[in-house]
Amino acid sequence: MSAVAVLIDHDRGLPSGGALEALTAARALAADLGASLEAVVLGDGRLFETHGDDLRAACAAHGAAAVHCGRHPLLADYGPDAWGAALAHFVGAAAPAAVVAAGTDRGAEAMAQLAARTDLPLVANCVSVSVATVPWEITRIQWGGSLLEDVTLTSALPLLTIAQHSVEAEPVDGGAADIQVAVFEPDLGAEAQRTLVRDRVTLTEGITLSTSPVVVSGGRGVGSAEGFAPLEELAELLGGRVGCSRAVTNNGWRSHADQVGQTGTRIAPEIYIACGISGAIQHWVGAMGSKNILAINIDPEANMVTKAGYAVIADLHKVVPAISDEIRRRRDRQPA
Repeated sequence: MSAVAVLIDHDRGLPSGGALEALTAARALAADLGASLEAVVLGDGRLFETHGDDLRAACAAHGAAAVHCGRHPLLADYGPDAWGAALAHFVGAAAPAAVVAAGTDRGAEAMAQLAARTDLPLVANCVSVSVATVPWEITRIQWGGSLLEDVTLTSALPLLTIAQHSVEAEPVDGGAADIQVAVFEPDLGAEAQRTLVRDRVTLTEGITLSTSPVVVSGGRGVGSAEGFAPLEELAELLGGRVGCSRAVTNNGWRSHADQVGQTGTRIAPEIYIACGISGAIQHWVGAMGSKNILAINIDPEANMVTKAGYAVIADLHKVVPAISDEIRRRRDRQPA
């Protein structure tokens, strides 16, 4: 039986949320093709010794029937050339029916490497794939999320990335308790060492902007760097993180690391509280994966207000402290 192979984007053994979304999307694709769903995980011997069981369990939980473990010393950490070369080796040996990855930075870069090495087209940021006809009919995000493009794909080996947060990662009942494991050792030449992660500096401990269940963001309407203090307080009360719009980073009020948007971080919290943000399309690209959006703005016609599920049309400098006060008041009333 042919297989739909999914590259598992992971950070030193921890699969990204995008990788689990890609497995979920590819599961439906495999079913339509009458193919099996199989995962590809790249690492070195040490990674598989310490994280192999967890990686296999995550893949099995999301429907993978087999895991192909690409082992090589150069795969100890991420490197686009090394990952691309290892994927190309796998494709040549396993001949899958299609290769899918998450539309994350790693997934997109590794798949672009694979496309270049195999001289095949790559369709990026897909939100739906229909294999009922030949050529395949695909809808993908273009122009930073401002439009959806319908395309057809004819290829000896379809290569796809799944747009982040376009699919909810859903485990299957039971999973594959007897998931098959196959090891392959790619032949990686000197060119695979051109770009490799050699060292890391930890900037954020615990939850990050991209993984936080609550994000409180401020835009130009916050007015100053000091104006973010109430937003920081609210985020702390809710166990969340503070984000911002590009206008804020352009003004030097916050670091680019806090920016939500097309050129910043894409988020998918349970609730996104957007304070004084107009909602330009570039910002919306980063925030549209949010499950719920509360907009606080004095402009009822602001783009973020019209897209939000909930809105407060008022001065954020009065509303945000009032929310924090109410949270504290209700917590104080709870029995010990």
